[in-house]
Amino acid sequence: MPSKSNPKGPSPEEIAEMASRGEDVSRFFTNDFEVVRPIRRVNLDLTAGMLRELDARAARLNVSRQAVIKTLLRQALDQQPGASRQKAG
Repeated sequence: MPSKSNPKGPSPEEIAEMASRGEDVSRFFTNDFEVVRPIRRVNLDLTAGMLRELDARAARLNVSRQAVIKTLLRQALDQQPGASRQKAG
């Protein structure tokens, strides 16, 4: 069965195969990316009630507890007067 052409271009595996054959694959690299800073792990103490609320919201949204915490924290930080998102971690 012939493979269908991908409108987004070749897969990473196909690009790797092309590079292995010595083909020029530079057209697939735009250098348009954002550097992601390393994540720091922190401990957080919560009351039992807060934990129940977080778990209820996470279940309702079908996401992890961590995703809820990060989303709510981001929203709270963005609502602060003069809030500015820093690029550096």
